[in-house]
Amino acid sequence: MNDKKIVQLFFERSQQAITELSLKYGKICFHIALNILKCNEDAEECENDTYLKTWNSIPPDAPMYLRAYVSRIVRNLALSKYRYNHRQMRDSHLQVYLSELQDCIPASQDVEASADDTVNRAIGAFLSTQDLTARALFIQRYFYMEKISVLSKKFGLKESTVSTKLNRTRLKLKQYLEREGIVL
Repeated sequence: MNDKKIVQLFFERSQQAITELSLKYGKICFHIALNILKCNEDAEECENDTYLKTWNSIPPDAPMYLRAYVSRIVRNLALSKYRYNHRQMRDSHLQVYLSELQDCIPASQDVEASADDTVNRAIGAFLSTQDLTARALFIQRYFYMEKISVLSKKFGLKESTVSTKLNRTRLKLKQYLEREGIVL
C-alpha cells in the first residue's frame, strides 16, 4: 500500500493504518531503534511506541514522506530511551557518533536539543548539494547510527574510504554552517 493511502487510513482513524504502517516500515523502525539501543526488547518497545505516536499525531499532521516521518519518531524515541537507560553512564557508543559531529553543529549541552529547525533546514540544504554517496553515508551514519564497517559493506568501500568521506563531509558542513551565520 502506498504512503498516501496509509496516511488516509490514519485520517479515517482506521486500525488498518497501524497494520499497514507496520508491514511497510516495521523493519526499518526496528533497525533504527536497534542501532541505537543494542537491545531487541527495547527496540521492539520503541517500534510499538512509534505506531502509537504516529496514531496520535496523524491527524493533524499529514506527512508527505511517511518513511522519514516515522523514522524520525522512532529515532527520537530510541534516543530518549537510550538516555533514560544510560543516564548515569559516561561511556556510551552514541558518544562516538556525537563526538564526530561536535565540531560542525552548534554548541550546546545537549546536541539533540540544539538541532532546531534552522539548523535542520541548513543541514538539509547542505546535504542536497552533496553527491549521492556522501549524502547517503552521512545520513546512514548520523541519522540511522550505522557503524563504519556496515557502511563499508553496503557501499562496497574500504572502511578508511568511508571514514575519509565522512570526515570531508563534516568539514564541508562546518564551513557551510559558518557561511550561513550559524554559530558553532
